[in-house]
Amino acid sequence: MNKVELLAPAGTFEKMQMAFLYGADACYLGGKLFGLRAGAKNFDLEEISRAAEYAHERGKKIYVTVNIMAHNDDLEGLPEYLRKLYEVNVDAVLISDPGIFSIARREVPELEIHLSTQANATNYSAIEFWRDQGMKRAVVAREMSLKEISQVKDRVGDSIELESFVHGAMCVSYSGRCLLSSFMTGRDSNRGACSHPCRWQYYLVESTRPDEYYPIEEDEHGTHILNSKDLCMIEYIPELIKSGISSLKIEGRMKSAYYVATVVRAYRLAIDAYYEKGEDWRVDPCWLEEINKTSHRKFTTGFYFGNQYEKAQEYSTSKYVREYSFIGLIKDTNYEADCWKIEQRNKFSVGDEVEIISPGSKSMIRTRVLKIVDGVTGELREDAPHPQETLIVKFENTRQYDLKPDSIIRMAIGK
Repeated sequence: MNKVELLAPAGTFEKMQMAFLYGADACYLGGKLFGLRAGAKNFDLEEISRAAEYAHERGKKIYVTVNIMAHNDDLEGLPEYLRKLYEVNVDAVLISDPGIFSIARREVPELEIHLSTQANATNYSAIEFWRDQGMKRAVVAREMSLKEISQVKDRVGDSIELESFVHGAMCVSYSGRCLLSSFMTGRDSNRGACSHPCRWQYYLVESTRPDEYYPIEEDEHGTHILNSKDLCMIEYIPELIKSGISSLKIEGRMKSAYYVATVVRAYRLAIDAYYEKGEDWRVDPCWLEEINKTSHRKFTTGFYFGNQYEKAQEYSTSKYVREYSFIGLIKDTNYEADCWKIEQRNKFSVGDEVEIISPGSKSMIRTRVLKIVDGVTGELREDAPHPQETLIVKFENTRQYDLKPDSIIRMAIGK
């Protein structure tokens, strides 16, 4: 049985590394041009080449987004860019625009192409059409239910793979085709520059009373009428796999390395448990606890179980739930008992209770900070307030655990 692919976002090289370390089978990333996350740092061609080499050395894959809805000016330099992607050996590109697709097929016919979710393929006929043009995989529209995805798979069989988003932020607009950002800020979401006005708070103004603002209310819920909850399908791994989906995709190229690693690890554990236990698979509460320790909005199952729009919106706020702080990475383990070299990310102090998760480990460690030493001067410290410092930190009873480099250290906020 071929295992379902776990596909992770990579906004930077570090995030890609963390995704692979914590269990991703493949990563998708964007170049400096032609992608839909202009706000991410993204990769130049040299970095894409390094990413592909890094991935292939580990038996992983790299997919590159070329999924803008292009205007005439956007096509300049595209043929050369696509040829370069093929030359650096990326595994596939994601495309939504038919014009870009035709250029790719003409210029680099050997380059594997996946249909981006921006093309909003919502039925088997659309997916068959793209397959017949040479598409190898379709990222199905997020508006499709599991029942509809199963119907597509029954129709197309193994002639084309299906990929679907299972976790992360959701756009209020149909398949992400939103005009709010262009209209309100001049930043085109379909060309990679969305300013996310759906997350803003709105009021009603009557034209003859321009200074009187009335809150827009949905019963008692408040005023964030366009704000979507985050998608989370970790409790439905069997249903996703049985529907015929080949790749389970996590959203979040703008998210932190901590977010990517933590969410990937939880889904890795859930997927592996399914293949190990089969019909005896049960949701482990620890997976949900892990996901809840990342920055997120309230969760929804989206459209997978039919149109449940009223359950997918959060009207009271657009703020994230943030209950844990990512305080550092273990970078070296060759120190005296219970001491570790740390790359610090957020403030922590002697006496703080922390948690540690490690690549490839199913367990989570709770421990306490006993000592902080400046990694450059050797000076004893009571706290570590400055990001990116190198520190030697002594924890309580951690030598018994097999902690690896790039183990994540986090701390509950306000506890």
